[in-house]
Amino acid sequence: MMFSAWEAKRLIQLATPVFFAQVTLVLMSVVDTMMAGQVSAEDLAALSIAVGIWNPILFGLQGILLALTGVVAHCHGAGDDSGIRHYFQQSIYLVLILSALGLSIAPFTELVIARLDTAPTIVEKSLGYIWFVKWGMLGFLTFTIYRNVTEGVGLTKPAFYISLLGLLLNIPVNYIFIHGLFGMPALGSAGCGLATSLVFAFMAILQHTYSQRSSVLSKLKLFDNFQKPQPKELSYLFKLGLPICLATFFEVTLFACIPLFIADLGPIAVSGHQIAASVSTVLFMMPLSLSMAIAIRVGNLSGQGHLSSLRTAISTAFMLACMVAAIVATFTFTLRDVVASFYSSNEQVLILASSILVLACIYQLPDALQVAANGALRGLKFTKPISLITFLSYWVIGFTLGFVLAKTNYIVPAMGPQGFWIGIIVGLSVAAILLITAVRNRLATLTANIH
Repeated sequence: MMFSAWEAKRLIQLATPVFFAQVTLVLMSVVDTMMAGQVSAEDLAALSIAVGIWNPILFGLQGILLALTGVVAHCHGAGDDSGIRHYFQQSIYLVLILSALGLSIAPFTELVIARLDTAPTIVEKSLGYIWFVKWGMLGFLTFTIYRNVTEGVGLTKPAFYISLLGLLLNIPVNYIFIHGLFGMPALGSAGCGLATSLVFAFMAILQHTYSQRSSVLSKLKLFDNFQKPQPKELSYLFKLGLPICLATFFEVTLFACIPLFIADLGPIAVSGHQIAASVSTVLFMMPLSLSMAIAIRVGNLSGQGHLSSLRTAISTAFMLACMVAAIVATFTFTLRDVVASFYSSNEQVLILASSILVLACIYQLPDALQVAANGALRGLKFTKPISLITFLSYWVIGFTLGFVLAKTNYIVPAMGPQGFWIGIIVGLSVAAILLITAVRNRLATLTANIH
């Protein structure tokens, strides 16, 4: 294993703005939750249900576009500006297709919500949120492809600044539509959906404006000689992004489904799990940001054809991932009681959440390694293994083992929520091993092709 201090510094430079951008996007959801909760318990419940159903759809479709970062980074490394322009233009058509797909899926969420055993007012508010938020899909996906191009050429700060402006705008716009100011109807939690749609459109416009005025991006002439849709290129981008989409969907749905399977264990079990899951989501932004930086750096070096530098960068990335895991695990273990106390004052809930967060410390290493390998594969434009490995590791192994440990006495006496987290640890460990193996095999193939 080779470690390069220069490569580590470069990865950190790329990852730091990405981390703050990701945290800022997460905080938008936190703000929605806090402001809806101040209206009523029904509004908070409605928002939680609607977001839990809508987000897997939104982020799943976004996953298809994330492959563009690696493609742009590869073209940038090869000095192929026309290639960046070409794939950006084709991605615009892909955004239109995916937006239409998302809008066609949205009505089916009503069937899911209608089957939930909850109050009619909560169902009505949940459906209202989804009706409004679905119109923000075009803005969100447009923002995504501009961000992919910007980050693919190594400019990771603009997305953070734009996300921060989006967060700052989200607060007053939420308030206006939740409470009905300036002649607007008071929509309650549904107003968060309308505010989110408007903020996504605002962020997309800012990304477009930046791309026109940036000295780096303006040279790419992204809209010059605008091409017609090319089925072959659209198919290439879709096939490259589909495994990322499926992997995202498998991961989001795994954590979304666990509360459903422990609901019969009572509110203490569900609350303790949810606190640990919420904390882990925020902490996951660190390895995820590193993964996105790895995709950019690996794509650049792959486009340049520097195989030795590529190996050094990937090796350094894995070591850096281990360091990040150690930092996150130490933070989680040391402050687990303090952080959990922000969520609840119930002593039983806090004890359970604290015990689960200890398990969360353990999975930081395999989680950081598997997401780093995911980024390397994206940079190498070899995403095919990702979805199969993720499904096998998360669901076939992780969820199955977690269910057996949590709900049955087959191996040990039923462990409750902790059983699912042990299953997650095992599943992530399997994913890390298989994805790292996929990276090594891909590098071996590239070496053989050169020789």
